[in-house]
Amino acid sequence: MRISIVGSGYVGLVSGAGLSDVGHHVLCMDIDRQRVDGLRRGEVPIFEPGLEPMIRRNMDEGRLEFSTDIKAAVAHCQVLFIAVGTPPEEDGSADLSHVLAVAAEVGDCLDKPLLVVVKSTVPVGTCETVRDTIRDRLDLRGVSHAFSVASNPEFLKEGAAIGDFMKPDRIVIGVDNAEAESLLRELYAPFNRNHEKLLCMDVRSSELTKYAANTMLATKISLMNELSNVAARVGADIEQIRKGIGSDPRIGYSFIYPGPGYGGSCFPKDVRALEHTARSAGYEAELLQAVEAVNARQKKVPFSLLSRHFGGKLEGRNVAVWGLSFKPDTDDMREAPSIDLIEEALQAGARVVAHDPEAGDEARRRFAGRTGFTMAEDPYEAAADADALVLVTEWKQYWSPDFERLAREMAHAVVIDARNIWPPAVMRKRGFSYYSIGRP
Repeated sequence: MRISIVGSGYVGLVSGAGLSDVGHHVLCMDIDRQRVDGLRRGEVPIFEPGLEPMIRRNMDEGRLEFSTDIKAAVAHCQVLFIAVGTPPEEDGSADLSHVLAVAAEVGDCLDKPLLVVVKSTVPVGTCETVRDTIRDRLDLRGVSHAFSVASNPEFLKEGAAIGDFMKPDRIVIGVDNAEAESLLRELYAPFNRNHEKLLCMDVRSSELTKYAANTMLATKISLMNELSNVAARVGADIEQIRKGIGSDPRIGYSFIYPGPGYGGSCFPKDVRALEHTARSAGYEAELLQAVEAVNARQKKVPFSLLSRHFGGKLEGRNVAVWGLSFKPDTDDMREAPSIDLIEEALQAGARVVAHDPEAGDEARRRFAGRTGFTMAEDPYEAAADADALVLVTEWKQYWSPDFERLAREMAHAVVIDARNIWPPAVMRKRGFSYYSIGRP
């Protein structure tokens, strides 16, 4: 099939690479000329394991191309995906301006039957607005062409997106006619051979499913962090509790790891957007408000542990930070817990030396010009002469460091483990003042 994807960001690139890898001919369109020129040279602007070689392979084999021309994108395809960003507004609602701008441009150049699929994460009712926008533009032109608008939310985990796309748990589509369902079944047939993964529903339910999934996961994280704070105050060990409840199949082990709070491009934005949607419908979603409030408070815990150790006197202290991205295997720092820690440490007069395997460039951009912040090329370089080391993101290379070297090279052997990856008894036996989340 001939597919066009408007928006060459995270979702658009992974989708384009995955669809072309099973044989579809995909044109990815983006208005950013510099990004498109780089992609044509095989330069992928985001870090995602496995993405760059997949893009290059499908470009070389002629199934994947890039353009800045929306007319070419519309002319190319049977199915056009909208995969542009929906950043949050100040009130928590999703900014749909990019989605609707694409819809207007499609309406301005549509000259044949087309299925438009909204893959961007959007509030309930957006597909109807996209449909109305395209129809209004066709009316302005005085023409009529058959088209449909469907919903197909993405469920990709950063750091594991290629595997998620190529071997999905489920494929959710929201349609309002049999022809659109048939086209999408044909499109996703290569991903659906092992067993039935395609879940077909009405459009509004499909739109809400994406928000419901992310909110459910965010809720598990906030609840576990709330429990960790209770455990810390009553002398219990949250890691033992995690195993005790995770063994219950009704709960499971996924997303019940205590830590410094969730971040990234999805959970924070989607929880707020669903809260706004509920309020717009006349309902106060108090649980969603609590999920967000607990997460905001949890991001303060690593700094609180650090400050408490030094009696609130951090001015002139050297603080090493390991891990800046909001999770391992990505360079995404959007709403990452590391940002809160670094900001608070700098405001307290500390100097911060940070290390991250992939997010260094983003950190330098984000903290450009900030006195007291520097990036290290090596984790031990970051820890040299540090008064404290804070582990924020649990990249694999941090799991088994040379602790003897750390203790020798740090000014003070103080460790804040915000991911609970190191055993407390072992760390203290090695001579570290060791603090973690919800453990005695």
